[in-house]
Amino acid sequence: MQNNFISTPNTPSATLPTKRVGRFYLSERIGMGSNGAVYRGHDPVIDRDVAIKIFSAGNNAADKKQREQQFINEARAAGRLSHPNIVTIFDASSEGGTTFIAMEFLQGKDLRHLLAEGKQFDIIETTNLIQKVAEALAYAHANGVIHRDIKPANIFVLPNQHPKVVDFGIARAPNRVLDETREQAHTLFNNNILGTPNYMSPEQANGKQVNALTDVYSLGAVMYEMLTGQKPFQSQDVDKLLQQIVSKVAKYPSEVRPSIPDSLSKIVMKAMQKDPAARYESAAELSLALEKFLERDKKLKRKRQKQGDESSNYRDDEDKQPSSWLSWLAIAFAVAGVAAYFMHRF
Repeated sequence: MQNNFISTPNTPSATLPTKRVGRFYLSERIGMGSNGAVYRGHDPVIDRDVAIKIFSAGNNAADKKQREQQFINEARAAGRLSHPNIVTIFDASSEGGTTFIAMEFLQGKDLRHLLAEGKQFDIIETTNLIQKVAEALAYAHANGVIHRDIKPANIFVLPNQHPKVVDFGIARAPNRVLDETREQAHTLFNNNILGTPNYMSPEQANGKQVNALTDVYSLGAVMYEMLTGQKPFQSQDVDKLLQQIVSKVAKYPSEVRPSIPDSLSKIVMKAMQKDPAARYESAAELSLALEKFLERDKKLKRKRQKQGDESSNYRDDEDKQPSSWLSWLAIAFAVAGVAAYFMHRF
């Protein structure tokens, strides 16, 4: 699902599927994806704008059922979560043959669009954003929800650089609809419903069972791209790409861009370890590592600032010193002059 919840030029009301779903009024289409479209709506009860995602699928009955399950999963998974860095679900229902989800209306763009437009995040901006997402994932994991499709398109960035995790369509949650035994048959090669290749964890790429650490890997891959400007693994051939993810070790971010601190580079690489047991033990641990990096950076900046101030004060003292000596010299000459005058007179 394309997660572009920003305003776009108004779509004529005649093209809207309906003017109202549930209690929500629709005004314009603001996004389009494989499972349907997203519209800007209004909640007259609370008097606020909302984003309405309306389900639609092709004519294939099996495909329609699969996608509808994803759609319901999104409502059930995200609907149980309440976190400032996770999109808020307000309502979900199926009325008059229309299945929809009402969620908070977000101003901004998803990270995929920002990167495609050439947006460059500096090291601190990147670390701040990823740390917040890691914190959100830690919260989701603590509530039994594994996202399983963390990628730039599913990280929405508000104008103040505040991230929101969106699209829990293939999330694993306690109340999900997908049958666990049948779910294993749905891989990348069957409509790509279990993740996006470039950001898949090795266990995902192998079609194995995953746990919360799959999100840790994927978030590490997103951070890698934000820092270096390139994906950790790249190939036009899907099979080759998956093989790289499973067996090839990516270059350290600091090798790609020497300006990236080694300490931050190591954090990214630990998150992206092939063996889940070698990664951070949780998204919470990754979040803590990023927090510590940010704190060290702040301390270093304060130290440099302090050294700069002390150096400035030292230079100021030196600058003042000549004028002080001149003053004493003038007094000495004056005293000597007076003494010479009296000696000559008497």
